[in-house]
Amino acid sequence: MQFDIITIFPNMFDSFLKESLIQKALKKGLIKINVHDLRKWTKDKHKSVDDKPFGGGPGMVLMAEPIIKAVNKVKQKRKNTKVILFSPTGKQFKQKMAESFSKLDQVIMICGRYEGIDARVEQIIDEKISVGPYVLSGGELPAMLMSESISRLLPGYMHNPESLIDESHNDEMLEYPQYTRPEEIKIQGKQISVPKVLLSGDHKKIKEWKKNNSKSI
Repeated sequence: MQFDIITIFPNMFDSFLKESLIQKALKKGLIKINVHDLRKWTKDKHKSVDDKPFGGGPGMVLMAEPIIKAVNKVKQKRKNTKVILFSPTGKQFKQKMAESFSKLDQVIMICGRYEGIDARVEQIIDEKISVGPYVLSGGELPAMLMSESISRLLPGYMHNPESLIDESHNDEMLEYPQYTRPEEIKIQGKQISVPKVLLSGDHKKIKEWKKNNSKSI
């Protein structure tokens, strides 16, 4: 699985790629994440990537030409590839979508900034995606979110593959509450205990408790 991320702030990904399971997956060759500086595909000495919007309005808009050139350069031939544009008008990213994307060979993600991207870029994309009903300054955080969400579904990514079975959002459910040692702790003067059924050793009752304490989305 190869991710190609097109951004004007490539340094934002430095710590993301050097920590936790993402770093281990990169070292093992399970995934490849290429972060591309959009300014490489500009043609003026100032490496301009944005300009004022036609028709007026506040802010600046990312120009179409550098983005189109970047996508054409990084897109692998004969590969099962999708080109994604992050946009508040896109489809809501969900677990089922992550599962579908995990079957691909390459995902190209275009990170917007400022007031948006020249709408003509939509001619070369496969899908517009939103990561939630809120406003972010750019597509970099969504790109990290989406990369991790997809990567963790790949064989060999998780230390224990069974961790994926009962996760939140599988089968449109939110996972049951989790507890660990000690069995009792004091919070604000009140003794709080782990539910007794989880200590019972009765696997049938524990399974039923987990099911009953999972919430539908």
